[in-house]
Amino acid sequence: MKHLISTAALRRDEAILILDTAEDMAAAQEREVKKLPALRGVTVVNLFYEDSTRTRISFEAAEKRLSADVINFAAKGSSVSKGESLKDTAQTLHAIGADAVVIRHPATGAPQMLADRGWIDAPILNAGDGCHEHPTQALLDAFTLRRRLHGAASRGKGLDGAHVVIVGDILHSRVARSNVWLLTTLGARVTLVGPPTLLPAHLSGWPAETGYDLDAALAEGPDAVMLLRIQAERMHDAFFPHTREYARMWGLTEARLRALPESTSIMHPGPMNRGLEIASAAADSPRSTVLEQVANGVSVRMAALYLLCSGVKEGR
Repeated sequence: MKHLISTAALRRDEAILILDTAEDMAAAQEREVKKLPALRGVTVVNLFYEDSTRTRISFEAAEKRLSADVINFAAKGSSVSKGESLKDTAQTLHAIGADAVVIRHPATGAPQMLADRGWIDAPILNAGDGCHEHPTQALLDAFTLRRRLHGAASRGKGLDGAHVVIVGDILHSRVARSNVWLLTTLGARVTLVGPPTLLPAHLSGWPAETGYDLDAALAEGPDAVMLLRIQAERMHDAFFPHTREYARMWGLTEARLRALPESTSIMHPGPMNRGLEIASAAADSPRSTVLEQVANGVSVRMAALYLLCSGVKEGR
């Protein structure tokens, strides 16, 4: 595995290797000295063409805890705003000696293009491309759910037999796409629920069940319910009449929370729109994994960087 572009391309053994390595990284973060020398001398560039808080900070924390040299590149205020192409930016990074690139881009396929064109000979980690994929988010979601289901016995296991309901703006969600493929690869059953206008028109190739009735999906007592943010910045039409109607039909309200089994985990990739896709009672309940997901994101990204970049170090 040279790059991490898509969870659809991950084999089960590769995914479990990343999750197991993340367990080692998480254990290291419980020590007094959290920093590891694993990537000392390796230069990682964070190439963010879209605004980000959680993902960028999580990757930067992961890189620094592995002792990598970190260069943060933001498109705003850079040569990109003056018209520089992705190719020219990549060749600039190659010239300064970047050993790995973490890229977030509004265009679907930009990380794949960077990996395929040979503009830079370095591992590429996709931190989110358009409405396509966000593989490290799916990995940290799977890591969090695996821990909830198996606890200390998580190592080496997948998510066989688990049922995950993903609710909301599936159409614009790269998180949903990455999760569908990864959770299925790990053995879980996935159900997608949302308004007809927020489900992709063609779902025949997706390994997931679909529906429009959230209460019917929750009545099955899923192991986890993952709420997705309504991505207003990607919407150019009215996909539902009013936010109140959306919250009533597809939001995880306090009443729906009470009806769920105590064992059901409540997940959200953040940032949350409280009162829209998720009630505060659900977001703040002991069943919520929201803060666990943030914390686990650092361990999972450390694992991905270590597995991809340790070969770069050895190659020298």
